[in-house]
Amino acid sequence: MDYRKVHFLLSAHAIRQLPAPDYPDVAFAGRSNVGKSSLINRLVDRTSLVKTSSKPGKTQSLNYFLVDDALYLVDLPGYGFAQVSQETRKSWQGLLTEYVETRSTLACVVVIIDLRHELKALDRELIDWLRYLKKPFLPVYTKADKLSRNNQLKNAAILDAGLTLTADERIVFSARTDHGLDSLRSRIAAFANSMVIAPEKEEDNLTGPI
Repeated sequence: MDYRKVHFLLSAHAIRQLPAPDYPDVAFAGRSNVGKSSLINRLVDRTSLVKTSSKPGKTQSLNYFLVDDALYLVDLPGYGFAQVSQETRKSWQGLLTEYVETRSTLACVVVIIDLRHELKALDRELIDWLRYLKKPFLPVYTKADKLSRNNQLKNAAILDAGLTLTADERIVFSARTDHGLDSLRSRIAAFANSMVIAPEKEEDNLTGPI
């Protein structure tokens, strides 16, 4: 799969606006300012395909990108932000819940967590929820370049313990140094390839011959 063959497709503010389930979805979720936009941009070897911002809550929809006519990348709204209204937060939560629970072609949710900080309750709740729904997920610990090698290992082990993960179930990543990039690309491709896309059923022809 050539991740560089990518283009923006659409922004969906409601489930009815999602594109046809012709390809697997790989969705990216994370608290605001954990490096989600930088990770996606590095994944597809672009500098500004996904806009980065220091303002929490900038992503307000499910943003779809088509990769190599084979895969949808879905940028989900960040969670845990404080600078949006309760009404807006509730609306996004409902959209995300419906999307994850009903999107039949959701191959994986990439859960992005800042390696520098202790495990947040919202991150744990998201992964517990995905486990409950039996949805595939891939934790990615970002901003590894901000830490020494020893602190990377120490913090990753603490996050692993808090999330009940083994080292081979997650990726340590840096958008600046490309650490973990090859692993991320190969794991996403594997999730996508494991998703069998069933052709849509044709409606019965009620006016045809019996």
